[in-house]
Amino acid sequence: MKKSKTIFLILDILSLSLSFLFFIWLKPASKAVYLPRYYKPFLGFVFLWIVVSLICNKYELNAKKKILDLITPVIRINLIILAIVCILIFVFNAFYYSRLIVFGTILLSTVLEIFFVGIYYSHRKLKDADLPTASLTIKPTREELENLGCESKDLKFMLPKIENVAESIYPNLKERYLANCVGVFEFLDSNLELKNILRSESLILSTHTIFNVENIEPQSQQLFINLHKINDVRRINRYLIKINENLKFGGYFVGCGSTIEQRYKEIVDRYPAGVNYVLYGMDFIFKRVFPKLPILKELYFAITKGEDRAISESEILGRLYFCGFRVIDTKEINGSFYFIAQKINKPAEDPNPSYGPLIKLKRVGQGGEIINVYKLRTMHPYAEYLQSYIHERNHLEDCGKFNNDIRITGWGKILRKLFLDELPQFINFFRGELRLVGVRALSEHYFSLYPKDLQQLRIKFKPGLIPPYYVDMPNSFEEIIESERKYLKMKEVHPYTTDIKYFFKACYNIIFKGARSK
Repeated sequence: MKKSKTIFLILDILSLSLSFLFFIWLKPASKAVYLPRYYKPFLGFVFLWIVVSLICNKYELNAKKKILDLITPVIRINLIILAIVCILIFVFNAFYYSRLIVFGTILLSTVLEIFFVGIYYSHRKLKDADLPTASLTIKPTREELENLGCESKDLKFMLPKIENVAESIYPNLKERYLANCVGVFEFLDSNLELKNILRSESLILSTHTIFNVENIEPQSQQLFINLHKINDVRRINRYLIKINENLKFGGYFVGCGSTIEQRYKEIVDRYPAGVNYVLYGMDFIFKRVFPKLPILKELYFAITKGEDRAISESEILGRLYFCGFRVIDTKEINGSFYFIAQKINKPAEDPNPSYGPLIKLKRVGQGGEIINVYKLRTMHPYAEYLQSYIHERNHLEDCGKFNNDIRITGWGKILRKLFLDELPQFINFFRGELRLVGVRALSEHYFSLYPKDLQQLRIKFKPGLIPPYYVDMPNSFEEIIESERKYLKMKEVHPYTTDIKYFFKACYNIIFKGARSK
């Protein structure tokens, strides 16, 4: 927990206690009567207060926001707590509690919280005024690129050419290492300039242990090939990050794996009908589901040592992008999924890439701030890092979605049709990061596809749970843009009536016309 968050939590408990004691003292009756009667319910109230505040993220303070934007969530969340308290009083028929003590404690605590928020805001502003501004986007400098081996001034990551073909890796790959894997060699030769890659700066292995790549000199390789399936690697990200460190900037990593699609076909074709689907179901649960659940994950890795894991094509590619690579090409050869990736960046610094059933996706919020939007998983793990890859190869459908999006799982399509994947976004709604009605919260890549004027218009408002898409039902990306522009222009003039109008129209289209996000 951040230091500021911890301090605010302690101050919040202190405020509640002081407010409670103040109104106990204010009551004309004897303190000996009220304290014994109220202290146990008060402890329960404090627990409720803290839990709701933590869930709604009340203690996450950002001094870069305006003071009003910091105070508003405090008031809104405390009103939610007040509503819960009223419901509990009604349900348990506890009308004998003093309204002065109950509501007075909430009101005075809210006032004290606003006071503490104001002090924090002023303190951070004064402190930040003495610090130089820094960019949130960290990119390699020209000097760093040169140190990494990138010699191209236009940053196309071209490796230096060599004069003598005999010094290249080409003859060794063709006549020795891949002599029995003609398909793999042809795949590499058609995508890479093998005659311009030094043999002395190339490494060909067939291993699943990270030890064999940890002792290589950093930034020393132009080409790294591992012919062992990535499914057997215990810590895949650590393995890929180490390869990233060993490669020169612009260097290539060639690897292979077995995808869940290939796994399904192999099991179904090998065993008799009926038995095959039972076996695949058991295999899926143990090798696909177990590794993603907290306690079962430890059991899975203790039994299997991480070998023969079931991984989707999207997860393999997503992990590559997460670890600083871009995918040049992929191909299925002899029942294995081969890929060629190029080092173009340092590994991502995101400590929590999406993996479990409940995920947090980085989205552009009000003011351009990046917020974590909660959803139930409908895509394969690490799929969020593949947006540029999918867009580059498949572009957009008429409805504005990515064409032939391999990232979506089978059950994910069902969850989307029933809107079940959107339910966790109510966490963002209660935190004040989303409104009930508003434009979709977009990823940074998808946001970059919008016209500049609409980007600026979008960040003036909070995104919403119910987008204008369900009102206008546009049929192309251009129509989506115009639909959102029309909504936002109306909202600028009539913010409340516009949202009310769009809410009822969207509900009508969803219930009676079967409107769905494609």
